[in-house]
Amino acid sequence: MALRQVVLDTETTGIDWKQGHRVIEIGAVELLDRRVTGNNYQQYLNPQRSSDPEALRVHGLTDAFLADKPLFAEVAETFLNYLGDAELIIHNAPFDLGFLNHELRQIEKAPLNHKVMDTLVDARRRHPGQKNDLNSLCRRYNVDNSHRELHGALLDCEILAKVYLGMTGGQVDMMGLLNASEEHSGTASSRDSAASAQSAQLNSGTVATRSRPNLRVIRATAEETALHAQYLEDMGGKALWNEP
Repeated sequence: MALRQVVLDTETTGIDWKQGHRVIEIGAVELLDRRVTGNNYQQYLNPQRSSDPEALRVHGLTDAFLADKPLFAEVAETFLNYLGDAELIIHNAPFDLGFLNHELRQIEKAPLNHKVMDTLVDARRRHPGQKNDLNSLCRRYNVDNSHRELHGALLDCEILAKVYLGMTGGQVDMMGLLNASEEHSGTASSRDSAASAQSAQLNSGTVATRSRPNLRVIRATAEETALHAQYLEDMGGKALWNEP
């Protein structure tokens, strides 16, 4: 049975649903077995209130544009049917789920109870101490977001889908062996087989050797050494190599 995932995002009138802010756009991108299907979902909504100026600068969805759009209650069933029981992939999931569940409570429907993969949490685990907003992840995983002048729920989902696939798809190491994500079955056995084959080559003495030029050694200048020493001092002066 195919693994179905839905990349999900919202645009809202402000940052806190507890202050009466509402959802104004829902976007979703479907993945089947980690492939984008093109079966997307997008819906603009009339929030029956204005966006905060800061939010309007982010998404650009004006009151006039949203005035003739349906209320959440009118599209809720279609939206829930689209989600089905898919795993949800969301960047900063508490924000979007907080808003969507508030909208569902307003019409006396049960909150979303799906399995959720929060790409912000995962990115922070993979890249501690670094920026992990969507733009930063696009740069890190070579995802083109040059067309993203304003935030849009569907546009951000399309970008996040590419980031998610890049972030969780594994990489090739120096030995040419696949270090894939743990979520893919059969990876460990493939890696073990490759390692066994390489070991057999070593034992038989048939591994080809390559000649290479001597490596050039570039030593730090006195100025660079002094700057490095000052950097260590600013960091507390506790480098392992300086300990007795």
